[in-house]
Amino acid sequence: MSLPQPTCPKRDQNQARETARRPEFHVADLRLVVGLAAAETRRCDPAPKPRGAISQPMIVGAAFLFDLGAILAAGVLTYFGALYGVEPDLALLAWGLALTAAVALVALRARWSYTIRALSDFPRQGLDLAFALALALAIWNAACVQAGAVDMAFLRQWSLDWFVWAFGAALVGRAGLSLAIRAWTKTGALARRTVIVGGGEQALETIRRLERSGKGALDILGVFDDRDRTRLPPEMTRYRLLGTFDDLEDFCRAYKVDLLIVAFPLKAEDRILHILQKLWTLPVDVRISALGGKLRLRDRAYNFIGDVPFLPAFDKPMNDWDVALKAIFDRCVAAALIVALSPLLLVIALGVRLSSRGPILFVQKRYGFNNEEFGVYKFRSMYVDQCDYGAAKLVTRGDPRVTPFGAFLRRSSLDELPQLFNVLRGDLSLVGPRPHALKGAAAGRAYEQVVDNYFARHRVKPGITGWAQVNGWRGETDTFEKIEQRVAHDLHYIEHWSLWLDVGILLKTPWVVLTGKNAF
Repeated sequence: MSLPQPTCPKRDQNQARETARRPEFHVADLRLVVGLAAAETRRCDPAPKPRGAISQPMIVGAAFLFDLGAILAAGVLTYFGALYGVEPDLALLAWGLALTAAVALVALRARWSYTIRALSDFPRQGLDLAFALALALAIWNAACVQAGAVDMAFLRQWSLDWFVWAFGAALVGRAGLSLAIRAWTKTGALARRTVIVGGGEQALETIRRLERSGKGALDILGVFDDRDRTRLPPEMTRYRLLGTFDDLEDFCRAYKVDLLIVAFPLKAEDRILHILQKLWTLPVDVRISALGGKLRLRDRAYNFIGDVPFLPAFDKPMNDWDVALKAIFDRCVAAALIVALSPLLLVIALGVRLSSRGPILFVQKRYGFNNEEFGVYKFRSMYVDQCDYGAAKLVTRGDPRVTPFGAFLRRSSLDELPQLFNVLRGDLSLVGPRPHALKGAAAGRAYEQVVDNYFARHRVKPGITGWAQVNGWRGETDTFEKIEQRVAHDLHYIEHWSLWLDVGILLKTPWVVLTGKNAF
């Protein structure tokens, strides 16, 4: 992938050095701006991830897991503490833990407690935790009373102790997390990597307003515009001119941009549409600056960063909560499946070893999230001297490159089982668009040449199985229709994702594997 080259005319060298000596310009913590401006006269090296950058989905996931652990641990400890020598009822304990934890976490999610803004607000977190735990324990108590199988004195003691200990533990965790988020915000570790599209007065006014009210939200990397630096407003020299509009897509993928702000006058419809057509395949949030326009909508129609209104154009397919929930689900289920299937994995490994010489595993480069390459694990199904690491030639029925044992593995999809380790590594999800090989082709043409906006399927992490596979579109792609249908199903999955959709696809997959005839 070729990276965009900055516009760096030699006549601007003195101006760039003068800019580098000015006081640092802050929208949030723009630590990189001075370094980028100083590099204006050099080639455009890949911008490194900001030092100390923190993953927001990781924070949300950690808060969720801490709450779950606090509720379960407090429930177990207070249950045995309230028994006073009475024989424990482990079934009652298990039902109580499951119901109370589920209701409390759903209540917290319903109150939007698992967002960075909410997690930084400690008083709000205290109220949300108290409400969620009280509601969960009230429902559990009502269920026990309805069943009539629990001593009421014991139930009251257990519930009161459970509330106090779970609330106290979760509150301590929230206090520490709130302090950490505020510290990370001040250092810019949580700032969203942002680029501005447009270098005119609209962009300049947007930046000025963000400077006054952005409050650590953004880390602006630079500006894109088709004009060279000499035609931009003088104050725009504070920012690096990263390239032209044609460079946007490659830059956003390579530099892992989080937010893209289109700062054109709203009357420039053609230019805005031209930009948006380039961007909808990217896993970034795209916002259009609403400053300066005559159109006035209700506040709820806008997204605000500080007091700056933006019209939402595109959102990432999954928000922080969705990413965290899917990652936790993937890793927990993958770990459980590896343990449960370990005897089968050993048998298959032995079969591969005995059936032909060579390694047990086959590692092939595939496209993953954001078009990034990674190595996918499979049990080797071909003769070692005929393995096709680039998938330049698709496997067909009766392919002589495939070993007899490998043909069985491919028909049953058992060769895919090592990808559970890819899930643990974070390269794959259990469910998502299947990762395609780098040289994958349909009827001799590269996939991206057959399907417009093919790379939009890479806005989410790829999966071991997917919506296309359980709907009959697995196996070779020897016609244009097959890859077109795969991509259409992948995009449908991305637009309609939910955890329950993932669960449904996982439950359908074994039946599809056993009855399908398209894999060989």
